[in-house]
This record gives sequence, C-alpha cells and structure tokens, in this order.
Amino acid sequence: ILLTLGDTEERRRYLNARATIGQLLKMKAVPVINENDTVATTEIRYGDNDRLAARVATMVGADMLVLLSDIDGLYTAPPHLDPKAEFLPFIPAITSEIEAMAGGAASELSRGGMRTKIDAGKIATTAGCAMIIASGKVDHPLSAIMDGARHSWFAPSPDPIKGWKTWIAGKLVPAGRLIIDDGAERALMTGKSLLPAGVRAIEGDFARGDTVAVMALDGREIARGLSGYDAQEARLISGKKSADIEGILGYPGRTAMVHRDDLVMTANRTAKSKEEAHA
Repeated sequence: ILLTLGDTEERRRYLNARATIGQLLKMKAVPVINENDTVATTEIRYGDNDRLAARVATMVGADMLVLLSDIDGLYTAPPHLDPKAEFLPFIPAITSEIEAMAGGAASELSRGGMRTKIDAGKIATTAGCAMIIASGKVDHPLSAIMDGARHSWFAPSPDPIKGWKTWIAGKLVPAGRLIIDDGAERALMTGKSLLPAGVRAIEGDFARGDTVAVMALDGREIARGLSGYDAQEARLISGKKSADIEGILGYPGRTAMVHRDDLVMTANRTAKSKEEAHA
C-alpha cells in the first residue's frame, strides 16, 4: 500500500485508508506500507518512515509499534559522538528532556534519525500504542527483541486519546498556531475549551476546521485542535470576551476558539504539574 501525507491528514482519505488496511487484516493479509514517492513533493510528504509508521499504527489501533534502526535504542546523546552517552531502556513519557536527547541521523543509512523516531513516539504513545526502538542490523530482529536483545521501550499513555481525537493529535503539520496566556493554559489542563479571551497571538493563515497548535507563552506546544474560526476572524476576537464576539464579527459565532471536544492535550501533564509544584 502506497500512502501520501494527504491520505493520513485529510479525514475522509484517512478513514478510507483505515478501512482498506482493516479489511486486509481481516483477510489474514500482511500489508506492506510505504510512502508514495512518485507523487509526493518536498513540501507535501512524510520524508521518513518513522512518523508514517506511527500514523498507521494509531490509524489501525495497534498495541505496539517497533522501529528498527542502525542503533539499538535511545541514548542520552548520540553515541557515535559522545562515548559517555547512556542507554535508556525505559521511557515512561516523552518529555522535553527526552526530546532534547534526539540527535540527527546516526548514519547515511538513516533517513530520519532519532528526531523523527521521538516524533513518532509522541504520536504513538499519546494514542495508547507502546513503541520500541531496536537494532535492525541483526538477523530476525523481532525474534531478537523477544529473546531479550537490547531495546528502548516507550510506555503508552495511561490516559490515551481515542477515535476522532487520535486523528487530530497525529496531524503532522498544523495550519497555524494560537499563543495563549497562563490562565488559558491552566483552563485547558482541567479539560475546558479554549476561549478567545485567553489567546494572545495568532500565527499562520488557516480556515475554520483546520488543525492548529496551541502554544504557551514560553514556546511549548500544549495542545492541538480544530479552530472554530478562520485566521482573520481569530485575530479580530483574540483577547476578547466571548460576549463581545457578535459585536466584533457581526454575527453570534462560537463561544470557544477551540472547543474541548475538538482539542487534544499534547503537553506532558505530569511534567507540568511537577514544574508548578516546585515554582
């Protein structure tokens, strides 16, 4: 099966691809999936199989994703550059510290490198799919893992997202960004919708219904969701109270900039809670 970025980013095509793969699995067939390089462009492509694999794993509801590489797992630094790099056998959550450990490609054989593997891990584990990074240079690598070969295990989220929100969270390229204040961030952490009053800035040119990244003032991505407004209208009402929307836009509009039903938290809540406890 040859997939393109559009097959996973556009909702209808995503559902069609999921149905096709599901039917093949019911027929006891093993799908071999790759990116369709013949029609993919530099601007509209995955460019690596790590994130494509994660997107497909979450699409079909897989329990585990195994990424085979030219190194046997995640290290605190690129082991080919730092001889003191420590191997990490278990990663309970992908935090900003874990992301910082990801270097570039380990060799010319590795197209994506550890950076894209960590990105893949975020997509997979958020949806409740465990992930393993192991060496693909040995014979029968999957059997080797089962027999105890060294590998890094990324634990799935204890509170995974499901269904509609899995598709939202896995979107690779948000159409825009909403920068929010600390009060709005705390509200989102408690499961509330994003209101215009908490939005400080709008970046990008997006349409209503497009996926946008919700960013903290310090540049951290907090969430992703479907915008209730296009970029032009969002700029007009950002920082304003919901009761003022009709007077600004000339029609009632939606109360929320991003409704909680269309919002997925991508920040690590545990890490954030610890930061606040030590503040």
